[in-house]
Amino acid sequence: MRLDPLPPSEEVLKLLHPIVRRWFEGKYSNLSPPQRGAIKLIKEGRHVLISSPTGTGKTLAAFLGIIDELLRKAIDGALEDKVYAIYISPLRALGNDMRRNLLEPLNEIYQLVPENTQKIRVAIRTSDTSPSEKQKQLRKPPHILITTPESFALALASPKFREKLSEVRWLIVDEIHEIASSKRGTHLVLSMERLAELTEYQRIGLSATIHPLETMASFLGGKDREVWIVDARFSKPIDIKVLSPVKDIVNASAEELNESIYKKMVELIKQHRAVLIFTNTRHSTEKVAFKLKQYLEKEGLADKVAAHHSSLSREVRLEVEEKLKKGELKVVVTSTSLEMGIDIGHVDLVILLSSPKSVSRLLQRVGRAGHRIDAVSKGRIIVVDRDDLLENAVLAKLAMEKKIDRVRIPKNALDVLAQHIIALTLEMGEVELKRAYEITKRAYPYWDLSWDDFISVVKYLAGEYGLEEEKVYPKIYWDKEKNVLKRKRTTRMIYLMNAGTIPDESKVRVYDAKTGKPLGNVEELFAQNLVPGDVFVLSGKTYRFLYSKGMNIYVEPAPSERPTVPAWFSEMLPLAYDSAREVARFRERLLKYSVHELSKEYNLELHAAKSLIDYAKEQEQYIGVVPGDSTYLIEIWDEPDRRNFIFHFLIGRRGIDALSRAYAYALGKKVGTNVSVTVTDYGFMLTVPGHPDIDIKEVLNDVNSVNVRKYVEEAVKRTELFKRRFRHCAQRSFMILKRYRGHEKSPERMQISAQQLIEVVENIEDFPVYKETLREILEDYMNIDAAIETVMRIEKGYIEVKVVGPLDVPSPFAHVIVANAFSDVVFMEDKRRLLQRLREMVLSKISQRLNSSGMRDYGFESDVEGPTGLFPASTRTNS
Repeated sequence: MRLDPLPPSEEVLKLLHPIVRRWFEGKYSNLSPPQRGAIKLIKEGRHVLISSPTGTGKTLAAFLGIIDELLRKAIDGALEDKVYAIYISPLRALGNDMRRNLLEPLNEIYQLVPENTQKIRVAIRTSDTSPSEKQKQLRKPPHILITTPESFALALASPKFREKLSEVRWLIVDEIHEIASSKRGTHLVLSMERLAELTEYQRIGLSATIHPLETMASFLGGKDREVWIVDARFSKPIDIKVLSPVKDIVNASAEELNESIYKKMVELIKQHRAVLIFTNTRHSTEKVAFKLKQYLEKEGLADKVAAHHSSLSREVRLEVEEKLKKGELKVVVTSTSLEMGIDIGHVDLVILLSSPKSVSRLLQRVGRAGHRIDAVSKGRIIVVDRDDLLENAVLAKLAMEKKIDRVRIPKNALDVLAQHIIALTLEMGEVELKRAYEITKRAYPYWDLSWDDFISVVKYLAGEYGLEEEKVYPKIYWDKEKNVLKRKRTTRMIYLMNAGTIPDESKVRVYDAKTGKPLGNVEELFAQNLVPGDVFVLSGKTYRFLYSKGMNIYVEPAPSERPTVPAWFSEMLPLAYDSAREVARFRERLLKYSVHELSKEYNLELHAAKSLIDYAKEQEQYIGVVPGDSTYLIEIWDEPDRRNFIFHFLIGRRGIDALSRAYAYALGKKVGTNVSVTVTDYGFMLTVPGHPDIDIKEVLNDVNSVNVRKYVEEAVKRTELFKRRFRHCAQRSFMILKRYRGHEKSPERMQISAQQLIEVVENIEDFPVYKETLREILEDYMNIDAAIETVMRIEKGYIEVKVVGPLDVPSPFAHVIVANAFSDVVFMEDKRRLLQRLREMVLSKISQRLNSSGMRDYGFESDVEGPTGLFPASTRTNS
């Protein structure tokens, strides 16, 4: 239920204890919108979801009513030795921030109360908390406990500390939008349902800008609990503009573009007090910070620049945060590590280098500027090419219009369910089977959990699949006479040592397959994307991936070949589904605008608007089709030794990842050879050897809304992605134990175990861990729903699919797909020259056609011959 309108500030302040009100009025002028909405509801005992940007006081909105209630008890001498409120944060650093942010007002309030008033205790309980501190918390529990989802679950399962939680009145989930979109959120809401078996408490969720709020409210509240929504998402003014650093973004050289980007940043930095710069990868963060220091040296500001990302040590990150907060830094360059609400003090400008890939992320990042309710959140997006310009023009307009991408929440995760069932047996001693099912189904991610899936997890945990020979032993006892579940003797130790959902990531070692010589390391997230035949860069040299074993991959030198998987592929943020479809609609409309109309409607510089219209004009003049949301395009582009099918389907990269594998699977069955797949945000490319006479429309018809999921499942079963995701799911399900009886298993040993277990369980029908691995890949890593919806839209005739070709030069909208297929970040200059060369070829073709038909010459000039030798013969095979 939405709270509308918000009550006036005076009415809400009257609800507070006179001391709390006196403190608030001495420090602040008025309650902010989220505070006006939330405090009254919290004091009434309602479940509340508060959504508002950073710097609008939503944390105080959640805590002020709680502090008020606890202070009343303290003044009356009625505070007991138990936990009254739990605050859950996704980051330990946020927990430390929160402790400081609570102690400050509490200390100030206590200066206004009688000296002998009971003290409200605040403490943190995370994996960093020492055993002695945990013992101290048992003797004198904090009244407000700050923790993480993982430590909260462990506290619930610890018999002694569990007693201290038996009368919790409030539970606050911070950054709930961040937690909800991963299995950490699923793990958390199951723990919340188990706490509800102890005590019925009030749920309060704090969220940045997200959509739809009703879904997030359901996630927070679970089944049959009414959650009130305080929607203050747009209570702060925002100012977002897209900047093209050069007049001619197409023809500028890489050197010229780079120079202009840094000059533009320096100009903006000098105009503002403190600037936060977001890049999209850790590699870019380091590179930009290093180059900015060089550019700012002559301004005397080189020592005022720092980098902040997740690969840096915690100490370094904290030091950067503190320096920024104290005003000792002017610029911090970051990737995703400062998106969440860590207190970084006053920032008056956010710069985004390239697209944030979704409206939600754009608003989250820009919201870090203007850390006061009345301050403008100011953001500037600096673009690097025409596609980046087109995408950001759409995202910026959507952000200003408050149109946000929908949140995606994992559903029916069977590995997390296994942990939950074990936790129920630990916390309740024994639990009746149907009761366990009912408790689970109260949590939003499991509202539609089938009884069969639930029972399959119970059977697995009870050892009914007979995996003892593989050293997979029962974790629970299923008494079928009484139909109850009980814990095994060793279960508590297993749970306390292995609970949680964050997978262990490790470096993967790279070896020369022929000589056995070690060549270096790559990130595991990168390795999982490799398929045999992929070419990638390591230490400035190119290698072809052959096979893997455990945490080792084996390669051969490929000195003359261009990489098919960029080194930064695993870090790339994917373009969201809703945003992608808006980009597609925009592309279709481009030719209807004049330069001035487009500039005005999308708040673009005139040269940027002209560049976009020219882009669509070149596409239309070359092949007569501007692909968008109602018209899809498949273009056939032939190279001397292979044929490429380029699919212009804008459905977000996760949807494209799923759909491309289905079409590759269908195409592979037709041609009887490996199909290379290139996935981008703007479509995908399927490549086959030679020039087979294939009607691609037949392949399109072979994939339908009934079989698309099955095709994708078949395509991923033998991939590195499946092997590594299976290990993660097996670890979460306690099928593979990282820690047991004082021993710790390395990621390498776990990966070898996982690959052996796959061979054992792949033929067991509906085995839950195998089934969950497929679900996680298709639904969480990819977006199978977007793929199915797209195929249905084609089937129903909502989308017309046009096929053109074979072409000897790909169309303008295909250039970004082609360039991504053959480039790595170390070849940025090559990529840029490649894009320019392709465009010159297209313009030459258009000019020749217009001249030969006697039509007006548009003045396009090129001395480029045909495409022979432009691309190497390397392929990327994954189907």
